[in-house]
Amino acid sequence: MQRPGGITPETHNADEKIQQICNKMKPDVQKKSGKNFGTFVAISYKTQCVAGTNYFIKIHVGGNEYIHIRVYEKLACNGGGLELTSIQHPKTHQDPIVFF
Repeated sequence: MQRPGGITPETHNADEKIQQICNKMKPDVQKKSGKNFGTFVAISYKTQCVAGTNYFIKIHVGGNEYIHIRVYEKLACNGGGLELTSIQHPKTHQDPIVFF
């Protein structure tokens, strides 16, 4: 069970919702990283309950290359919406998702 403020200890397999978040964030990730990614497939994720939700997502970007992104989803009462807050690049498939 997740407690407010804590990142989930377990890693979840990415689903369609997580891939949709990644698709929306791809232009921002490319701008922030200075790279264009042909492949952009969500692999796994963790969440953190704050005044909204932080998603920590591992994304395969081609070959042996991965990137970790943190996306903040605002509560609906605060207007909803997604915001890319941080990226970690480069990463590997073996790198665990941790708070950043």
